[in-house]
Amino acid sequence: MRKVLLFFWLWILSTVAFADAFKVSDVRIEGLQRVSASPVFAALPVQAGDIADAEVVRSTIRALFKTGFFANVQVARDGNVLIVILKEFPAIKSVTFDGNKAIKTDQLNDIFLDNGLSEGEILQQHKLEGITRELGRQYISQGRYSASVKTEIKDLPNNMVDIEVLIDEGKAAKIRHINIVGNNTFNDKELMDDFEQRESVWWKFFSSSDKYTKEKLTGDIETLESYYLDRGYLDFKILSSQISVSPDKRSVFITLNISEGDVYTVGSVDIAGDPIVSEARAKSLILLSKGDVYSQARVTATTEYMTTLLSNIGYTNAKVESNPIKQEGDERKVDLTFFIDPGKRVYVRRVEFKGNTQTKDEVLRREMRQLEGSSASNARIEQSKVRLERLGFFKEVSVETVDVPGSEDLVDVVYEVEEQPSGTINASLTYAQSTGIGVGLNVEQTNWLGTGKRVDFGVQQNSYQTVYSFNYNDPYFTPDGVSRGFTAFYRTRDYEKINVTSYTTDSHGVEVNFGYPISEISRLGASLGWVHQSVETGIYAPQEIKGSPHIFDYSSLVYVRQSDLQDVFLEKFAAGGTLGTAPPLVNGEYQEYSIPTYAVTEDMLFDTEPGFLDENGDSFNTARFGLNWSRITLNRGILATRGSSQRFNFMATVPGSELEYYKVTYDAQAFMPLTRNFTLRFKTTLGYGDGYGDMDELPFFENFYAGGFGSVRGYERSTLGPKASPAIHYETVYSSWEDKDGDGNYLDREELGPNTAGSDSRGAYVLCEDPYAQGATAYPCVPGKLDIGPRNYSNKNAFGGNILVELGSELILPLPSNSTQLVLFVDSGNAFSDNCRDTQKDCYTFDLGELKSSYGVGFTWISPMGPMTFSYAIPIDRVTTEDVKNDPTRSADLVERFQFTFGAGF
Repeated sequence: MRKVLLFFWLWILSTVAFADAFKVSDVRIEGLQRVSASPVFAALPVQAGDIADAEVVRSTIRALFKTGFFANVQVARDGNVLIVILKEFPAIKSVTFDGNKAIKTDQLNDIFLDNGLSEGEILQQHKLEGITRELGRQYISQGRYSASVKTEIKDLPNNMVDIEVLIDEGKAAKIRHINIVGNNTFNDKELMDDFEQRESVWWKFFSSSDKYTKEKLTGDIETLESYYLDRGYLDFKILSSQISVSPDKRSVFITLNISEGDVYTVGSVDIAGDPIVSEARAKSLILLSKGDVYSQARVTATTEYMTTLLSNIGYTNAKVESNPIKQEGDERKVDLTFFIDPGKRVYVRRVEFKGNTQTKDEVLRREMRQLEGSSASNARIEQSKVRLERLGFFKEVSVETVDVPGSEDLVDVVYEVEEQPSGTINASLTYAQSTGIGVGLNVEQTNWLGTGKRVDFGVQQNSYQTVYSFNYNDPYFTPDGVSRGFTAFYRTRDYEKINVTSYTTDSHGVEVNFGYPISEISRLGASLGWVHQSVETGIYAPQEIKGSPHIFDYSSLVYVRQSDLQDVFLEKFAAGGTLGTAPPLVNGEYQEYSIPTYAVTEDMLFDTEPGFLDENGDSFNTARFGLNWSRITLNRGILATRGSSQRFNFMATVPGSELEYYKVTYDAQAFMPLTRNFTLRFKTTLGYGDGYGDMDELPFFENFYAGGFGSVRGYERSTLGPKASPAIHYETVYSSWEDKDGDGNYLDREELGPNTAGSDSRGAYVLCEDPYAQGATAYPCVPGKLDIGPRNYSNKNAFGGNILVELGSELILPLPSNSTQLVLFVDSGNAFSDNCRDTQKDCYTFDLGELKSSYGVGFTWISPMGPMTFSYAIPIDRVTTEDVKNDPTRSADLVERFQFTFGAGF
């Protein structure tokens, strides 16, 4: 209003001041500081030589105000010189924002920059007011009805200002109720099941579905229309949509008034135009037939199928339109006609590549499924793009079809790639409960010298294993896509670190492998290799590995008779001593003693069932061959949510090798969408192995194990399945003690007893005479045989089996990021054996009733520090220590409810 009054007053003054017209000899501008003279003279309606009168002055003032640069404009006269006196709007020194969260500061800066109100620009008040109003509307569209946007302008010296935008976003209004009026056929729940917006409920803490926005409402209305159209309601209409806001502007109530209309069925279905393909083939793509309830979704899908069919046989510009016509009368029928305009058949003149400065052209060209000179196919063009993306050499791949000038039926297909480094040197730090901290170094080149070949060398080490490996792979050893690779490795493993019975392996080997593509999603492979492996065990190795009790050389060993030991044992027992650890103690003094010893003979030893190493030795050379097959349709390599994968692997040693055995494994997973947001995943791992030829069982170091991550969560790693039989050993006692230094004190070095060879020995074996005599042993012994006793049994003494069965299902819950996944799971599985011994616990042939199960929740995050996985599982029907008392053939389950693992590269 002040601007209007000022302009009006100046207009009055100018009318009075320029009552007499005159010829302008010159125009002089005064008051310019930042604005250049050029836009001022360009805006002036008068110049030297023109006649100036009151109307010219008024138009001059209007034109200069219209530029938006000036706060005040005055026109004066000095003789015949026209003087224009200007006062500029101030310049902007800075623009700051306070209180914004929903709209980021960068976005606000861009808005001000686009409107010419950034730092250094002239302040234009009308633009600032317009931006303020628009921001207010933006917040209202987000359901923030209580939001307010204000601006404060602070004057500074030198005609400059600071602009501070004060924003109070308030809180987004929540949807308290959605009411649909006019729905007689379907209830509100059915109609709103696919709505993006939902009514607010107290337990959805992190959901934003109850936040009202205008855009979401528009989408939900379209969803509602599609719901009815897909069910035949061609006359469906949205009569009105009403949005009510509570007085406190915190709640929104939505009302949709609808008219359902009647259900239409399909009358006739016809094809018009030029289908190119046979009419029968074209009609086979139509998803509706006479008498069906009309469905807009099926109509749309039909047009898409027809368009795809034509584009895949060269008609890439084909158009297919549907034309539903309602029949007259009361039968509520609709006739469908699909009009096909194929256009001209298009051929590919050239396939070109751009951006591949390192990767050779032939590496890209061999991935092409769209060939030069053949008819253009959108499917083959897109498939070729996907194959380039899967190479892993490029950050981004784009494709464009370019019309050839002067030709209507030729195109060039241009693939543009953005290369990324294909060579990496990765150091890694990982941690898992079962293996502890692990470190690794991997040098990898996936695109060796731009040829597409892969070369890598790696080192990994943790408490369980140390691995050195070298791999080479040529994915196109032949032009048909047959791959060839080489592998060399050295590996040591300590199985006790993963709850398996105590033994270590040391192995190294080489392998050559070939792969052949059966189709775009499946592949067949074969391998041939040689492996040397050695096994080391402790003196108390399980009976399955080394037979026990066992003495390899008894010629220099001695024993004491049970009856000779009796008196010493009773004295020690009365004195509170322990057999075999100290001489008798009488009145606080150690007593010298000596028990006669005799040479051990072979008939005193037990017949021992040999273990694997007794029969086969502890060092092996084997030649191996393998066959594998895979079929993968997953939508992502990591944290997939759609598709399936299957992998089958067969490995066997070559007949005539030092060990003859085979192993078969099968891994599969499949994703089944339940709704748009929920997906069910099924998975299984099956394994079987056995010996052949001279071997009647699978080597124990090739056994399958169950339990832990990747298996049955909630149990400690590898603890499920058969346990090893504890080693049996011959009991020993001291045969004499002499106080050699005469100090009356018991010293280890004095507890010596002569044996039959005349040398000193710390102990002697015990010959059993009475199975139940006190002091013989803690267990009944066999008369005439040396006394034996078992090692303490451990339920961590896992031995594994030659059969593995693992099953599982997961419900994948919706999360906003593809780098995270939250699942509810049920796991089930166990290891079984065809070669159980009576002395083994938890050893069963395959039995579904013996599967171990658990349920719980799992979370995976592909973080910048590497993948992190956590799970909390509760075992089902676990075996407790109380259960073991009632059934000694079982062992207590080792439970580990919370499990996690993470890896990081640096």
